[in-house]
Parts: sequence; C-alpha cells; structure tokens
Amino acid sequence: MKLFFTRSQIDKDLKRLAKEHAGNTRPLSVMDDTVFKAMLGSDTVESREALRLLLCACTRRQVSNVRVLNSNLTPVHLEGKTARLDVHVTFNDGECADLEMQVGRSSDDLKKRAAVYSAMMLAGQTKRGDPYREVKRVYQIFFLNCILFPDSPKLPRRYSYREEGEHDQLTEVSEIIFYELPKLEQRVLDYLAGRSGIETLADDEKWCIFMRYRHEEHVSELIKRLCCEEEGIMFANKAVSKVDRSMERYARKMAAIKNSMDRAQMLYDAREEGLQLGREEGLQLGREEGHTQGHAQGHAQGEQKTQQYVLQLIAQGLTADEIKQRLESRGQ
Repeated sequence: MKLFFTRSQIDKDLKRLAKEHAGNTRPLSVMDDTVFKAMLGSDTVESREALRLLLCACTRRQVSNVRVLNSNLTPVHLEGKTARLDVHVTFNDGECADLEMQVGRSSDDLKKRAAVYSAMMLAGQTKRGDPYREVKRVYQIFFLNCILFPDSPKLPRRYSYREEGEHDQLTEVSEIIFYELPKLEQRVLDYLAGRSGIETLADDEKWCIFMRYRHEEHVSELIKRLCCEEEGIMFANKAVSKVDRSMERYARKMAAIKNSMDRAQMLYDAREEGLQLGREEGLQLGREEGHTQGHAQGHAQGEQKTQQYVLQLIAQGLTADEIKQRLESRGQ
C-alpha cells in the first residue's frame, strides 16, 4: 500500500519543535503568553495556589475560592496557540479578574483595551431586575514587558473612577492595574550588586521579577531565593516546571514520530524507484530475450528478479540513492 505525506510542512514543524525544545535546559519564560496561561490556568494544585496568591498580591486583599472560567482554553503544548491566552477568574464569591501577559506594545490601544475589558466584566454580571448593589468588584490586570507610561517610574499603576479635582473615589467596583516589568530592572541590578535585598520589595514586585527574569541565567540566584521565601512564587515555579517537562516529552515524541516517518518514506521512495528501474530493466531484458523466451515472459521474469533484488537491498537498510547505484551497476 502506498504512503503519502505532506513532507515540507511535517519536516518544518517537527524539526523546529525538536530543535527548540528537545533537551533544552534553559527555563521557560513566563512572559510567553502560553506559558503564563498554563502557569495560572492549569487544573493543578500548584496553578490554583499560584493564581490565588498572585491575586492577593495584585489586589492587596485576601483571596479565596478562585475559579478559572476559561481553563478549557489552556493549550495542550506550547505550540498550540489559542484565541485567548488571558486568565479570566472569579473569586471571593463573585468578584472577577482578568490577567493578561503582554510581551510588547501591540497595534491596538492597551489603555482603551483595558477599559473595555473592565466594562465587559461589569456588564457580564448584570441581569434584568437585579439590583446594582449586587454587582461585584472587577480587576483588569496587565503584565507588560514594555513601558506604557514613560513619564513615571511608578509600579504598579492603578486606575479607578475618581473625581477630577478632589480625587474622591466614586466606586470601588472597577480597578485597572498595569505592571510595566522593565521598570524593575534597577531594583534587580541593585540586588545583584549587593546594594539592596528582597525585603524592600512589595509582594507584587517580587511576582513581577519572577515573571520577567525566571529564564535569565544571571538572575537565577535571586529567582531561587524568591521561590524559597515566597509560597505563591514557589507554586508558580512548580507549575511552569511541569509545563517545561511536558514540552520536553512532547518534543521527544515528535522527534521519534519524525524519525519513523522518515524511515517509512525512505523505504517507500526506495521501493518505488527500484520498481521503476526494475520495470525498465525488465522491458530491456524482454526485448533482448524475446526471440527465445517471448517478450511477455522475459518482461515478467526480468521485473520479478529486479524486484526481489530491490527488496533484499531495502532489508539491508540501504537508502534510495544507494539502491539506485547498485541497480545501475548491475545493469551495466
């Protein structure tokens, strides 16, 4: 039976996966939105606790009863991109939060996008006839590997509904929080130079350093210390490590499949090429021996002999090129 493969796309995808992930000892970057989602949105104890304690740090409130609403969108492996890679959760009996990792500036307006997302979470709670006092608080939280507010070193930046001049808060029902991760670079440099310790860092700043620098080898000592001293970051690191190991297993499996397919394709190509040469040689033998054995008989015997010879060469593990050379030498 013939085998058919889409060779170019299969080779391209599998070679890339094996090259990027197989045997890769460098830690995964949490700034990859897929890793970020898997770290917080997977159905594991580590992910749930990491998410709960991250929310505690970001909202500066106690958080319990966390439930991920879009956990079904978590990719099976790192190459499995999905439509939404944010983490949408409910907690504390109805409050909502949407957490998103943004690697760099996007073509759309992140400020307006945050406002729209926040409004959508508020609107999604209301039903006809429900009193407004039952609307729960919502949080839109962005982690940015870029600077969105260059005129201020402040981290994080928190936005809510306030009066223009006197700044009294209209309501606590909505809060938008931006974490610009590059703004922590000086804090990390100070730590590495021995000028400061982690005791001066706020809980959410520690989380931001973990996310920004987990994959950076020169900051590994600081990351290890954060994992040891901060329970939430320890759970997060364990969750990411599971993703890392599963990706390595996936890459090894893909490499094995590729090797098997390459072998099958090589045998198929060798057999087809050998049979074609056999047909041509059989025709030639048939013409040469036709006066004594008859054209048909000579053709059949010549092709049969050549096919048997080709199958013997395939069994010996020869490549298509090697088989072709043998047949050409035999024909001469």
